[in-house]
Amino acid sequence: MADYIYLLENRLSKAQQASLKTVREVARAKGLTVFLVGGAVRDLTSGSPVRDLDVVVQGNAFKLKKDIEKAGGVVTGESEAGQALFVRLPGGVRMEIGSTLSVTYPKPGKPVVKAATILDDLRRRDFTANAMALSLNDGSYGLLMDPLNGVADIENRELRLVSNYGFIEDPVRMIRAARYMARLGWQMDERTQARYETGKQEEYIAAMGDFHRGYETEEIFHEEDPLRVLRRLESEGWMKHLFPALSVAKANVTELERLRDVQSQLQMQGIHPEAAVANFPLLTAKMTPKEIAALKQSFARQGFVNEIEALEDEAKAFAAEFSGKGASAPSQAWKLLHSAKPESILWVAHTSKNAGIQAKFKGFFTEWAQAKQKVPYALMQEMRIVPELPGYEELLDKLFFELMDGKLGTVEEMKAYLEPYSPPAPPPPVHLRRPRVARKDAKPAKSRKKAAAAEPSENGEEAAAAEGDEAASVKSAAPVKAAAKAVATKAVAAKVAAAPVKAAAHKAATPVKKVPAPVKAAAKTPAKKAVVVKSAAKKPVAKVAAKKSPAKAVAKKAVVKKAPVKKVAAKAAPAKKTGHPAKKAVAKKPVVKAAAKKGR
Repeated sequence: MADYIYLLENRLSKAQQASLKTVREVARAKGLTVFLVGGAVRDLTSGSPVRDLDVVVQGNAFKLKKDIEKAGGVVTGESEAGQALFVRLPGGVRMEIGSTLSVTYPKPGKPVVKAATILDDLRRRDFTANAMALSLNDGSYGLLMDPLNGVADIENRELRLVSNYGFIEDPVRMIRAARYMARLGWQMDERTQARYETGKQEEYIAAMGDFHRGYETEEIFHEEDPLRVLRRLESEGWMKHLFPALSVAKANVTELERLRDVQSQLQMQGIHPEAAVANFPLLTAKMTPKEIAALKQSFARQGFVNEIEALEDEAKAFAAEFSGKGASAPSQAWKLLHSAKPESILWVAHTSKNAGIQAKFKGFFTEWAQAKQKVPYALMQEMRIVPELPGYEELLDKLFFELMDGKLGTVEEMKAYLEPYSPPAPPPPVHLRRPRVARKDAKPAKSRKKAAAAEPSENGEEAAAAEGDEAASVKSAAPVKAAAKAVATKAVAAKVAAAPVKAAAHKAATPVKKVPAPVKAAAKTPAKKAVVVKSAAKKPVAKVAAKKSPAKAVAKKAVVKKAPVKKVAAKAAPAKKTGHPAKKAVAKKPVVKAAAKKGR
């Protein structure tokens, strides 16, 4: 599903958006809900150019007339039967403002209308592609209403009647179908085509009223390509029912095609004229004055006739100003072209024979716009002139006009011109640095651990003693291991299988992997002997632990927690001070006795 809010904001011209805003505000002030309907919604959905705007309000549309005129709109015509206003808004925007109605047809071509809701209004329209609406109200802005699935027919590029009796009730719909097919290149669906052919044969068109006859004739001049539409209507035989004197044979075909080329060039430069007024004298070039007068009289919107008659005078006034001193410079001419009435510009560009005027139009179409490519965006960036700077867009316009007039030819001239608009350079960033004293203090802090590790211990004698103790403990490891093996052999021979003894031996064997060799040997001794030895040597354990290096900290912790470990460390301590005799005392008879007792 299309995002209609996006389409309303991007597919419509600025003048059309401003016109819708005006109508919304007027309707809100009157307490009326307002909707965009008909061809505008169809063109937004299909991607076709939006030519004009159809708006309806739930209420009486005539109540908006005075407020629309106060907002700058010009009422060009009214329809009492359809309760509609035909308005020309600033920027050349054509708009039809009507009331939401339901319509019945007691007789063909004789409608009876009454006020209704927006959904009833959509169901009384001609084709499903035109029976859609967009809400323009606060809270539901951009909401699509499509009760007859017109979107599907737009995708299929088909015209399908809303009512099976649509051509009988309002025969002007057959002419409208031919006009839509010529403009859009669509076809009617099978059933609608069949009813169309039946209507032509049965001459439903005879019931068409004068208002619709004049309305459809005027719409030919508002077409983007009026010659193509006129040819289609002639081929279908409808022009003899609209206005027989109007035909392709009486039109100036060559000038009409050239007019379209000029219109396209203006549109490329941002000027969007309504070509209907300029189309009229070219489409009626070979008609008699009497036929032209009768044609004007038949139009449903007499405001359009006023625009046709004022075209020549407005064009002359613009041509005089455009060729005067006030538009001698390219920038002055450019500003005038974008401020004058687009229809007058189109007619002067198409008809003027003045060499100076044509030279200016040639420069406008080909050369002047190229000055935008010379805008020094890189230099502006270097000079800190960025889009976020206030007045940036105005500066671009001034620079564009200076370049257009050839006043800024070199980089130095551009820089000198931009200098007053360049903001001052920002102050350099402030870097907060720590004092140097803090850095000096920080370095020793990082190397303290290394220095402490490199320094000798405060007590040299204790360090030497610790080294001696470690050497002694290594020497005494072999006898202790031998004793431990002997005890283990006797224990196995005695077949000690009691569960408590095994559990105690298992607990004693667990810390053996973490302690030095003497601890491992003692761990294999029975648990009861460990209790006896524990009471004999508590103080020597503390001394040995103090003299050992920090690398033995893990073994020290294990000795403190487990009773068997403390016992072994106590026995090993005297061996370090007295020598080998003490070592024999640690692993001699007491260990064997303990094992022997267990065996018994």
